[in-house]
Amino acid sequence: MKPLLRLLNSTVAAFVAVFLLAGGVLADETKLDDLFNRLKEADAGAAGRIEREIWNEWSKSGSPAMDLLLQRGRDAMSAGNTDEAIDHLTALVDHAPEFAEGWNARATAYYSAGLFGPSVADIAETLKRNPRHFGALAGLGAIMEELGKPEKALQVYRAALAIHPHLQGLTDAISRLEKEVAGTDL
Repeated sequence: MKPLLRLLNSTVAAFVAVFLLAGGVLADETKLDDLFNRLKEADAGAAGRIEREIWNEWSKSGSPAMDLLLQRGRDAMSAGNTDEAIDHLTALVDHAPEFAEGWNARATAYYSAGLFGPSVADIAETLKRNPRHFGALAGLGAIMEELGKPEKALQVYRAALAIHPHLQGLTDAISRLEKEVAGTDL
């Protein structure tokens, strides 16, 4: 009877742990949902503050070690050490493949290194995990522009703007590309 009771206690404890952990994930998603709802209604000044809150939420992996790898990658990027940044961020995505911001940060590092193919691949991974990642969409739009694909860039920029109506530079980019695309149809 005692071995069965121990097994039952262990099973219940495991379910409670999973339930509590899932509750934390739901709370973060609820907070992000609220932030995105506020972002759509915000004026330009408030949108900047809300955007920073969203980036802060996205930057939380749930693991201090993974957060440290993200910070080291970002610090290396800020210092102009792109190869070092890629190394840290590769370790991050290897150890936390479900953490969307790790993929996005490495996509940015690849872009800075002029490696558009790997950057686009990491943007795809980011968007698979976080379809509302307006930063990844804006980055993809910039790559499409640099590759001479204004129609695709315009489409991606519009998608980013639908998520974040005040994302800096997108309105100008969309206006510029609409003129360019309209000019090519003549």
